[in-house]
Amino acid sequence: MHLKNLQLNQFKNHSQSSFSFTKQVNCFVGNNGAGKTNILDAIHYLSQTKSYFNHIDAQNIQFNADYFMLKGNFEKQDSEDEIQCNLKEGEGKVLKKNQKKYKRFSEHIGQFPCIIISPTDTNLILEGSEVRRKYLDSSIAQYKQSYLKTLINYNKALKQRNALLKQFAERCYFDEITLEIYDNQLIELGSVIHRERTEFLKELTPVFNKYYAEISESKETVNLAYKSQLNDGDYSELLKQSLIKDRASNYTQTGTHKDDIIFEMNEHPIKKIGSQGQQKSFLISLKLAQFEFIKHQIGFKPILLLDDIFDKLDDNRVLKLISFVNKGVFGQVFITDTHAERSEEILSKANIPYSIFNIENGATI
Repeated sequence: MHLKNLQLNQFKNHSQSSFSFTKQVNCFVGNNGAGKTNILDAIHYLSQTKSYFNHIDAQNIQFNADYFMLKGNFEKQDSEDEIQCNLKEGEGKVLKKNQKKYKRFSEHIGQFPCIIISPTDTNLILEGSEVRRKYLDSSIAQYKQSYLKTLINYNKALKQRNALLKQFAERCYFDEITLEIYDNQLIELGSVIHRERTEFLKELTPVFNKYYAEISESKETVNLAYKSQLNDGDYSELLKQSLIKDRASNYTQTGTHKDDIIFEMNEHPIKKIGSQGQQKSFLISLKLAQFEFIKHQIGFKPILLLDDIFDKLDDNRVLKLISFVNKGVFGQVFITDTHAERSEEILSKANIPYSIFNIENGATI
């Protein structure tokens, strides 16, 4: 699979930009703030229906404009599809495939998968469990659409159960039968989510370890530990045991919505003991493992987006990363860099076809 071309209209700092891409490496070079990362984000929008960097859609409209439009043509297994995303201020977002509007965005997820590696990925280590759950869920959803539907239904049942708990408190009554309806939904759906996350991490971890060893060339051991209340207990029992706390807090205290991944190095959280370099290698290895795992599941290579990667790794590690393209590990790759000469030198050494686009103030020069 590859993206043949891309149009951006009034998206962030791009008034009107259009690109035609090579099937292998495409590099956007320019100063900080030129709009390079916004191009990667546009690709992410067409793949995942949303921004990687700002989930408030209206904030991605260009300043002093009232809409944005993104359009791209993906070629996959001898077929070509045009994907278009429009957002008008005050109106809903519209996503179309070959001019036909999607009823639900979830129908699109997984059709044109992409993986992004960005400096903002440090949030996976530094921030709370919600960020890591999103990583888990977006990974699984790109190869198993049924998972996304299960997750949506689980969150709906969770929201309804929490509303019911609040209603009990406000109206000073308790209805065990109605509560049991939502409990049963959470048990059924949550058990599926827990099973899928368990399987994903079980299969992802050895791939992750392989990439970490290749990129870091270090002796430390790393691991991804799945932390879930459902690891050690029956969900039905957990809900019963938690009922008093749930009623006191008006919130469901147990379930897969409390899950987390512990990023470990030498059996300790990497957040506490890992250097900046080790954390960067950890995150890049995690994303490359995600790429390889999804590729294996769907039978073709996702698009890989590398944001500002050359600034974060030394030349040896960068060359090693780019060499994966030559070995056929990756398919189409998009890269941003602040130094045109550096990009030229690295890509020339790698001996692979590439295109370089010079970006300045949201436009190609």
